[in-house]
Amino acid sequence: METAERNITAHLEQPEQMLAGGTDPAFFDCQEVWYPVHYVQDLDKSKPTPFTLLGQNIVIWWEQQAGCWRVFEDKCPHRLAPLSQGRIAEDGLLECPYHGWAFAGAGDCQRIPQQVVGQAVTSPRACVRSLPTTVKQGLLFVYPGKAENATKTKVPVIEPLEESLEGWVCIDTFRDLPYDALTLMENVLDASHVPFTHHRSVGNRANASSVELEVVESGKHGFTGVWQEGPRRGTLGRQDTTFVAPGLMWHDLTSKQFGRTLTAVYATPIRKGECRLFARFPFKFASKLPGWIIKLTPRWYSHLGQNSVLEDDQIFLHYQERYLEAGGGSGNFTKAFYLPTQADAFVVELRQWVNRYNANPFPGETLPPALSTAQLLDRDRSHTSKCASCRAALANLQRLRLGLAIVAAVIAIINPPLTLFLGENAATGSLLLTAVALILGAVWLWLGSVEKQFYQGREIPLRNLPEKKRSRH
Repeated sequence: METAERNITAHLEQPEQMLAGGTDPAFFDCQEVWYPVHYVQDLDKSKPTPFTLLGQNIVIWWEQQAGCWRVFEDKCPHRLAPLSQGRIAEDGLLECPYHGWAFAGAGDCQRIPQQVVGQAVTSPRACVRSLPTTVKQGLLFVYPGKAENATKTKVPVIEPLEESLEGWVCIDTFRDLPYDALTLMENVLDASHVPFTHHRSVGNRANASSVELEVVESGKHGFTGVWQEGPRRGTLGRQDTTFVAPGLMWHDLTSKQFGRTLTAVYATPIRKGECRLFARFPFKFASKLPGWIIKLTPRWYSHLGQNSVLEDDQIFLHYQERYLEAGGGSGNFTKAFYLPTQADAFVVELRQWVNRYNANPFPGETLPPALSTAQLLDRDRSHTSKCASCRAALANLQRLRLGLAIVAAVIAIINPPLTLFLGENAATGSLLLTAVALILGAVWLWLGSVEKQFYQGREIPLRNLPEKKRSRH
């Protein structure tokens, strides 16, 4: 192993463990990897949850007897019905919805209702494939490769969080994105797009300047790099970047103003042209006040804002990767892209890594047809329906709106007859009731605009809205 490779992987290796991607030094096997598939807090222990990993449908469920999460191939061996459409039965087994075959955590079939009473289930053909799982840093990881390699392969965690657990305050989100995991990695490794793409959300065009990125170490299992000047024209200090192949990166920045900030992203490949993003923003603030504010902010409220930021580049990345595919893909990226500055150093390194180790999770597959704008901005399918915090907030909001509508309707009904009993105060009472009804109506409309944000994103990003005119005085 070359020196750079030894350096970059030293903090990942443990005794008797191997790194992701298999043992072939010239090939990165995208099956031999631990992938995050869900934040544990968003999973429901009472029912199975479907997911698709590397094009394979899987089902996540909680085995009460073992006290752990299980993941199966989402296909009953009997008649191939999706087990995710079934239920967790009273005895804790995962039950197929078609004929009631029931499976324990190892994938062995424990019950066939149609079988003669007392006859044991012995055939291995009655078993369903069970995939190795583990929970790290609040995420459920699944290993789609050879099961015997799972315990030997390092789980890709955010290393700075392992070094010191105290003092971190973390904001996290996730979303299913309409482009490849590699496209996502390419995007988040590229720090130079932030002032422009995310202008008026988390960036500002006024902060744009030359970006001199430097790759420090590189090898099969990733690379590290540095931006000596750092963002915001160097006012925040140096930023270090780590890419852990195939789908984890983080930027590490420490400034006197804010303390230490990490921007960490996992890219889990769902299928060709779709991936699940897990974004984590751990902070160690110089002051306690920002941490308190973050802790008091509801998770669902943060997700609304973070979805808006993701949508800043969601549409054009969906088309960008199709243009790259038409131009020859990663193998021809130097001709398809024009990359004249050091700002693209990490993009170049990522694409070279893909080509050098043939690290294509979907070899031979092509991208599906492009989606409509409405589909690209669909928050319900890509996030809300899968997020426990946002689902609960949406249900509460809808109940609140219904309650407001009922109260307003009651006021409208009782207002005329009630004024008959108010005598001299009839006009005042009527105006008061009308005012209350109008206020309730205004709140109902405002909550409706909030409710819409759980379903659909904004078509025009903030960067493209007209700038506010500044006063000359």
